[in-house]
Amino acid sequence: MDYKKAFEKFKDQNAFLRTSSPSSIDGAQRAALNRKGNMLFNSGDIEAARRIFLTTGYSDGLSRVGDYYKAQGKLIDALRMYWIAPDRTKSEPIIMQLSGMVRNLIHEEGEFSDE
Repeated sequence: MDYKKAFEKFKDQNAFLRTSSPSSIDGAQRAALNRKGNMLFNSGDIEAARRIFLTTGYSDGLSRVGDYYKAQGKLIDALRMYWIAPDRTKSEPIIMQLSGMVRNLIHEEGEFSDE
């Protein structure tokens, strides 16, 4: 299967496709990258910090990026960061909120289709 072709339609959605296990970097490199990511995050370069945290698998950093997205009203992006972190304490309320929205949409759709 050509994964790149299959996911081509998602290229403008700031998504990524993980096709292998994370690169193996030693603890010192990981710590240095996480410090750099924290500096970028604190200076407001959230997207650069996000890329570093995804690379290193730094769950606290990913969770903070999720918090940022949530504050911006980007619930799907926040959920993605929490899920990757993994931070189920923060992802579960968003899942419940989104599922409630879908449930309401389905309910409204049912009301309109009967008319």
